[in-house]
Amino acid sequence: MVRITRVYTRSGDQGYTHLAGGQKVGKSAQRIEAYGSVDELNAFLGWAAEAIREAGPFQTMVQQIRRIQQELFDLGAQLAVLAEDRRENTPAVSSAAIQRLEKEIDQMNESLPSLTSFILPGGGEIAARLHMARTVCRRAEREVVRLSEQEPLEGKAIAYLNRLSDWLFVAARYITCRLREEEILWKGGK
Repeated sequence: MVRITRVYTRSGDQGYTHLAGGQKVGKSAQRIEAYGSVDELNAFLGWAAEAIREAGPFQTMVQQIRRIQQELFDLGAQLAVLAEDRRENTPAVSSAAIQRLEKEIDQMNESLPSLTSFILPGGGEIAARLHMARTVCRRAEREVVRLSEQEPLEGKAIAYLNRLSDWLFVAARYITCRLREEEILWKGGK
């Protein structure tokens, strides 16, 4: 368990930080970019969850997002540990988490109309927040892919982020539909 007794350490004042295994790295290192983007995604999800919670009858989605936030912390921990420092109990996203996202996507998608065009991000305040989280998720995925091109990664990080961006897209559509907001279709240069 993590124990935080002091928030500031001053160790990052010169542009460096430490990985979970103690290695000192620059804050611009690709690994830091990767888990920093995952952290940013987590914050956007919290922002979306608060709006969903206030909207009323969507407690299941709020619970799903809170679970996803926990999984994103696991992913951040996974990315903050080099392979040689990994322990048996180091948190990581799993295939089960990806399968759970797929199941939830299918459940939400069952009640949605088929798409006849791409949609513009929007569809009301909550859907717009979910679309924002989706774009941050795609960036986090690209950062993790860049990291994987530099060094081998263990686990399902890329697949998880890929599926999560799909989940966020469908969740935005689901909320738009349930709140009777309008999906704005892309008109292709018209």
